[in-house]
Amino acid sequence: MGLSEAPVAPLVLVVEDEPLVRMTAVDELEEAGFPVLEAVNADEALRVLEARSDEVQVQFTDVHMPGSMDGMALAEQVHRRWPHILLLISSGRAQPDPDEIPDHGRFLPKPYYGVTLVHSISGLMQMQRGS
Repeated sequence: MGLSEAPVAPLVLVVEDEPLVRMTAVDELEEAGFPVLEAVNADEALRVLEARSDEVQVQFTDVHMPGSMDGMALAEQVHRRWPHILLLISSGRAQPDPDEIPDHGRFLPKPYYGVTLVHSISGLMQMQRGS
């Protein structure tokens, strides 16, 4: 790879049921140069992934959401069906044990700063490139 070939920012799927939290996360990621897709719950996230899983590289999901499954169950399903997608889990209520997050995914406690979200996703991408 030549010096002029900078890594392309990954497409991030943000899964968050709280509109203000989702909007803020999307804004922070877009300002940092990440293309973003949005989903309000796990069911919608799966529909997005079924259509665009070859493009999505990172899923950032809340744990507690209404619908047929929570963010942890969604992460498990995404890991099984689309193992190339990196996982970042967030919650303000519970902190999962690192062993509970599939495939070396990471946890980001709420509330978080936008810069912390951006650094967490960048860290996931660096970890992937390093392996």
